[in-house]
Amino acid sequence: MGFRLAASLVEGATDCSSKIKIYLPSMKLKSLICFSIGLLFAFVAFGHPAKDFVATNKTISYNSCFQSRWADEIFVRHYFTDTIARPLDVLIHEMMIDPSPMVGLPNFEWIELKNNATHAINLKGYRLGYGSGQSGPMPNYILLPDSLVILCSSNSAIVLSLLGPSITVTSFPSLGNSAGLLVLKSAKNEIIHSISYLDSWYENPLKKQGGWTLEMIDSHNPCSGGNNWKASIDNSGGTPGKKNSVEALNADQSKPKLLRAFALDSLNLILIFDEPIDSLRAAKKENYMVDGGIGIPSFASTLGPMFDRVMINLSSPLARNKIYTLTVASITDCVGNLIGTSNYTTQVGLSELASMNDMVINEILFNPTPSATDYVEIYNRSNKIFDLKQLYIANRNSLGVISNLVQLSAENNLIFPEEFKVITENTAMVKSNYIVLNKEAVIEIESMPSYNDDRGTVIILNAQGEITDELTYNEKWHFKLIDNFEGVALERVNYNAVTQSAENWHSAATAVGYGTPTYKNSQYQINNGLAGEIRLSPEIFSPDNDGQDDFATINYRFPAPGYVANITIFNAMGRPIRYLHRNALCGTSGTFRWDGLGEKNQPLAVGVYIIFTEIFNLKGNKKQFKNEIVLAKRNSF
Repeated sequence: MGFRLAASLVEGATDCSSKIKIYLPSMKLKSLICFSIGLLFAFVAFGHPAKDFVATNKTISYNSCFQSRWADEIFVRHYFTDTIARPLDVLIHEMMIDPSPMVGLPNFEWIELKNNATHAINLKGYRLGYGSGQSGPMPNYILLPDSLVILCSSNSAIVLSLLGPSITVTSFPSLGNSAGLLVLKSAKNEIIHSISYLDSWYENPLKKQGGWTLEMIDSHNPCSGGNNWKASIDNSGGTPGKKNSVEALNADQSKPKLLRAFALDSLNLILIFDEPIDSLRAAKKENYMVDGGIGIPSFASTLGPMFDRVMINLSSPLARNKIYTLTVASITDCVGNLIGTSNYTTQVGLSELASMNDMVINEILFNPTPSATDYVEIYNRSNKIFDLKQLYIANRNSLGVISNLVQLSAENNLIFPEEFKVITENTAMVKSNYIVLNKEAVIEIESMPSYNDDRGTVIILNAQGEITDELTYNEKWHFKLIDNFEGVALERVNYNAVTQSAENWHSAATAVGYGTPTYKNSQYQINNGLAGEIRLSPEIFSPDNDGQDDFATINYRFPAPGYVANITIFNAMGRPIRYLHRNALCGTSGTFRWDGLGEKNQPLAVGVYIIFTEIFNLKGNKKQFKNEIVLAKRNSF
């Protein structure tokens, strides 16, 4: 048998004199040679099964590795170590942010790094940033392509090194259990990867309590935030130094969205996207346009560490009390998805301080179901632009003193004329329990002031501590025929009427699910003089599930909120065949639906039917409507 030769750059090696672990084919070796040229170095082993192992250590030329006189079978694997920092070459790949209670892994915080490049990378001088601080520099360590290393503090190194390759840094950050920002920086202080994590990424209430890691799903999709992370499913609680247990294809096919923008001053705007974007494209000023005579900005720059923000400098200043439209083009995310055609514009303008009655309380849920949470909706009834960062929500304590003030947003977030914003401490609960038409208008704060189930006070204040609106509510304001107020929001009937009046508040309608967060109230009173009406659409329907006119829609419009409807379906002989609704609380307008089935969900015969609607309110007003509709069946061929 001839000589066999194998060459490899050994993980953890820093030069030819390093203490290393050799991973070679199953064979007895004759000798071991290390060679290096600049940043290239490798350990070359060659030998014969009959020979004993003898180690030597010297430098040889690169070309000599390929001299055929050495062996008739040659296997060479070599890498170049690279000191040039490139974004996303090294990834934060797994995080143990809350190790207690222990599941199977040691009670230490750590993160795992992955080489996502095709070349070896020396981590010497890299640092881990957290919040406003950062760790000490990483040691001289070669991380091979597609390889992993655990980064931890020195007091946990001995234990964690038993689980996989590990390196330590001084001042390893204390990781927040609920949220945090991690930034991996190169020796040249360039941002290589950043993660702004939330404990909601676990998507598992048990694992969220501690002892489980967060793992990246697809390392080829490093910019998708929570969509590309989830709790480990490994029985030990995590996979330090090993392939992630949740690893799978998870391609980013979502187009980036422009969420909002705000003005730092009259010449400088900050644009906020929903994900990291390509920094080179985003830095081209030609990709931005502001209407109103402003035009293309004079300068654009992407902002780290998340690269989801862009600052543009305008060529002429914004005017006060004017709303501008900002348009972006040719922006892509970090994997190349082009911005969507419906998410490339936003409004922007100069904000000012809200005065009394500029910003009003428009809806409140103070007695949520066990699966929901309190929310307060505010409405900008002025022609001004306000910033949620300059607004606060509060209550009054038992002595009547304003207390529990909470800032509506730690970041700049504008609310324009005739816009709604919903304030809550749990966005997900609001979205899962009610129809939310504008998800970006739901603002989550860390802790809502306490609002009792029977009565309480809601206050909105500006940054000077001045009250812009105040409401002392009472559960007795709810509609009297509602048996259980739990989960029913109180809605403002008229934006322009006085806030502190029971006549200006009403229970949200049944048809909208008892709440209208982020959009016009179901009980909003548009026109007191409008006559009530019921209209059917279509007038002929065929409930055969073919996708065409499969149900009848009953559209109503009433002169005021607070009407209750009873709807009964009669056949042509005058017999009731379906009691569609009983005591349904209506808004000023809305819809009901009939699926064409009888009381026992049985199919009905083709023919003419009467939809009889009777409405009444607590003031004794009554009205009846009779509408004919034809139930048909389409011919089949």
